[in-house]
Amino acid sequence: MEGLVGRARELAGGGRRGHGAGGQRRVLGIAGPPGAGKSTLAERLADRLDGLAVLVPMDGFHLAQAELERLGRADRKGAPDTFDAAGYAALLARLRAPEPGVTVYAPAFDRALEEPVAGSIPVPPDVPLVITEGNYLLHDEGPWAAVRPLLDEVWYLDLDDRHRVPRLVARHVHFGKAPAHAERWVTDSDEANARVVARGRDRADLVVRMS
Repeated sequence: MEGLVGRARELAGGGRRGHGAGGQRRVLGIAGPPGAGKSTLAERLADRLDGLAVLVPMDGFHLAQAELERLGRADRKGAPDTFDAAGYAALLARLRAPEPGVTVYAPAFDRALEEPVAGSIPVPPDVPLVITEGNYLLHDEGPWAAVRPLLDEVWYLDLDDRHRVPRLVARHVHFGKAPAHAERWVTDSDEANARVVARGRDRADLVVRMS
């Protein structure tokens, strides 16, 4: 953890220097399959950086449940085409180039509601680093291909499936799914998405072995 904090702090330092010279803010991406620990690591990094970073998760760009149902994609929630990938890329581009005096508001995802919530995360212009985490930061198909060039570094979290899958089932149960439903959802949906995510592993700057 100390090495990762140090690496993120170096990125923040570069962003502070760039911002002071009229340049760009730095953006660190944390990618990996469902249940690998992305949100936990991203939150810990942001906490340890003492105000130098703001966390903006990709999950804020989930399409609303009503829209997923209209499109016939509700049973695949979490797949690449169930997000507003172009909107996410547009936000990243805006975050990379902060305007003096302008706070950018990013959406969050409320797991209790299973819905995105707009305007939830303020990103002040003087914060030198944005940390963003999500499944598809390294995905190179369709509008997702625009995301990777907007990230200064991407770390890929690698966790053995023997630990990752039970953790993922437990998370679904914690947020309201019955155990049998949670297991089916992980098998039929999350693991299909995990295979898509894994194809981007070689495009990461750093692979972090999780335990």
